[in-house]
Amino acid sequence: MTLVHVDQSDAARTLLAGLEQAIDAVVMIDSKNTVIHFNAAAERLWGYERGEVLGQNISFLVPMAIRSQHDGYIAANRATGVNRIAGHSREVKIERKDGSEIWGSLSMSRVEVNGEITYMGFVRDVTQEVKRRNEIVPLALVVDKTKRAIYIAGRDARISYVNGAFTGMFGYSLDEATGLIPEEFLVGAYTSQATLAYLDRQIRTEGSAEDEILLYDKTGNEVWVSVALNAIHDTDGKLQHLVALMTDITEGKQLQSLQHHILEALADEQPLLDVMDNLCRKVEQIAPDVVCSVLHVDSVGLLHPLGGPSLPAGYAQALDGVAIGPDVGSCGTAAFHGEPVLVTDIENDPLWLPYNSAPLAAGLKACWSMPIKTKDGRVIGTFAFYFRECRRPSRLHHGIVDACVHLAAVAIEREEARNEISRLAYFDALTGLPNRTHMRQLMERAVAECSADAQMALIFLDLDHFKDVNDTLGHAVGDDLLVAVTQRLHQHIRPGDILSRQGGDEFIILMPNCIAADASRIASRLTEALSVPLQLGGNQVPISASAGISMFPDNARDLDSLLKYADAAMYKAKQAGRSTHRFFSNDMDRVNEKRLRLSAALRHALAQGGLRLHYQPQIRASSGDLYGVEALARWHDPVLGDVSPAKFIPLAEECGLIEQIGVWSLREACRQIAAWQKAGLDVPCVSVNLSPINFLNPGLPALISDIIAENGLAPNRLMLEVTEGAVMSEHTTAIEIMMQIRAAGIGLSMDDFGTGYSSLSRLAHLPVRELKIDRSFMRGIETEVCALAIATAIVCVGQSLNMTVVAEGVETEEQRRILAGLGCDVIQGFLYSPALSAFDLEAWLVARDAERWAVLVDERRAEASQEDIWPGALAAM
Repeated sequence: MTLVHVDQSDAARTLLAGLEQAIDAVVMIDSKNTVIHFNAAAERLWGYERGEVLGQNISFLVPMAIRSQHDGYIAANRATGVNRIAGHSREVKIERKDGSEIWGSLSMSRVEVNGEITYMGFVRDVTQEVKRRNEIVPLALVVDKTKRAIYIAGRDARISYVNGAFTGMFGYSLDEATGLIPEEFLVGAYTSQATLAYLDRQIRTEGSAEDEILLYDKTGNEVWVSVALNAIHDTDGKLQHLVALMTDITEGKQLQSLQHHILEALADEQPLLDVMDNLCRKVEQIAPDVVCSVLHVDSVGLLHPLGGPSLPAGYAQALDGVAIGPDVGSCGTAAFHGEPVLVTDIENDPLWLPYNSAPLAAGLKACWSMPIKTKDGRVIGTFAFYFRECRRPSRLHHGIVDACVHLAAVAIEREEARNEISRLAYFDALTGLPNRTHMRQLMERAVAECSADAQMALIFLDLDHFKDVNDTLGHAVGDDLLVAVTQRLHQHIRPGDILSRQGGDEFIILMPNCIAADASRIASRLTEALSVPLQLGGNQVPISASAGISMFPDNARDLDSLLKYADAAMYKAKQAGRSTHRFFSNDMDRVNEKRLRLSAALRHALAQGGLRLHYQPQIRASSGDLYGVEALARWHDPVLGDVSPAKFIPLAEECGLIEQIGVWSLREACRQIAAWQKAGLDVPCVSVNLSPINFLNPGLPALISDIIAENGLAPNRLMLEVTEGAVMSEHTTAIEIMMQIRAAGIGLSMDDFGTGYSSLSRLAHLPVRELKIDRSFMRGIETEVCALAIATAIVCVGQSLNMTVVAEGVETEEQRRILAGLGCDVIQGFLYSPALSAFDLEAWLVARDAERWAVLVDERRAEASQEDIWPGALAAM
């Protein structure tokens, strides 16, 4: 290297050798601004070889834009002696030989030797640092302006930075938060320690964590946040920083708390008025700027207050009974049209003119009302916000209303369903007559009120050959027949007599203050009236009935005996040729003997394989796929012929055989489904009916598991159907057994739901996963509002408890369509098939699959013809 105007002393050579090895670029100029030294690092930095630079004016290395002024800057420094360059570091732009630009950090040394001033520059490449800084600056601005709270902590967990949103959310400034550990000032009494431990564990093991947690601001207020934590490590893997991003979710948590509170109240079966009052109070805590109101709309379109604790005194009562209409304030109009109604000026809006005095006197100036609807679109109430100023609802208000309208709908529908189910507990759903439970109460009252010398008659009436009507014309016609019979019976009994349907085709008439002669005349009128054929659905249906009569107090003074004797007399009437009546007499003990013979025949059938199972398909409403089959016991006796389950099942209960029939049904059903499975026939599940008595046997879960294992079945292939009596029983053993069965993966289904009385809160905590709507509720569902309401209520109960809902006794496509629209999951009934023998079911399944495949092929052929696909491709399918 050639040095210009510098003595080559040993010291100078040593210095220059050291500069040659320097990491930073080193450039030296003499008093004439000529480059006299350009080390290897400088060559790399500028891209010039030193031969190209040495001897050049220093401006050769300066960006073109400032070359003309550069010598002047140096001359001024030399002349004034004011050192604005030497001893300082500054960033300068560097233009390299290839035209690219980089940034360098420049430090200058100014040395005066023999009166001449020499400059030495040290330059370090800081391009990446400048780039990162330029990227960070806007990022820092964004971080400080974002609505998400952010803090950064060091490896000691102490905060080094918080953004403006953090200060806004928690009230701590950067100066106040710096140096603090978050747990020292953000954690409070109800902060979840388990969540904190989880976040710490995730950060240590995974490097990041997310969760929701309750924190506290500077004033002690609760702040629910969604927090995301990320650990930043250096190249050695050591923790350098912890970055936290937090979003305020307090409003969402408040709504979640509100929903939980109301749903818990519903599960506890608190009164509807209390639930709705509570709902309004909770809403007004979340949104203090509103006054909340809930109204119920009854079946005839009248408004009834359910909740509104902050409304003016007497205002809610004034609304009670007001009819909805197109100009009845906000709520009446919203209910009438089924659409939200917003009135921002109550004083002047025409909808409010007849009603505005009370709200205006209370300082309420605007009202926003939302209709509360069932899933099928029926308006059952309104949910309203009153405002103290003329305004529109905010986004918060919209969020609250969306949540509360749903809660109110659930609450009102639950109340309607509970009222309907309570009614069904005392009245027969099909005929509207008092059911067995209610009739017993009425009879007990009548007996208690009966004077010492008075008589009562009890008529037990049973239709003749009713099973033939169901089997030949279908259950829908059978139901129509029972309703028509009820109407005829009403026409021929006295005003004070009490008519009840006991179930199936059995009716009871209790006749207070009735002597035997009068009872005989009435019974004759009844049997004669029922001997006239009925016109049902285009069919003339022959009909007759047999009646038995017992007298109080001559035959008995207790209800059970009166019923027993009237039943025995009825069987005597059937033996006498049917369509007549008989009084009970002591010689009718022979009837009991007949029952003993029948029970003996049933025992023999059970022991010798005389019972059979038939299977009725269950079809998914949404797809038409097979959901499963229900196994139904059938008995054909060589002497008695076909014995109806309606006869031999109650007999089995009476004579103690019902538990054995249940176990036999389990074994036979599992054997059959295993055989189908082995044969490649896909039957997803079989439902087996068990008696409540079965669920009192502690060994039942083990027995079922053994049967399943013997047949090589998965537990979910079996569904056990139980009656409401078994499910709603308070018997601890029964509940424990059900829990064990469900824990083993076996399904439990509530059969004939709605025919008894169910506690919804109890039902919600039982292991039942399926709800079966009794066939009696199918009648009139196409045309009668009440029948549709009942079916809707039961489907809603199932949906709200997340159960599969199965409808029995579906016989028409219209019934299926309505049930599917209500959200019913599975359809069972004559629409698809009656109960079939195993052989016939196999044939039915094969035929049905073939039919569905043919439909699919037709559809694919149609698609192929439209797309002009080569026919051979379709044929290859």
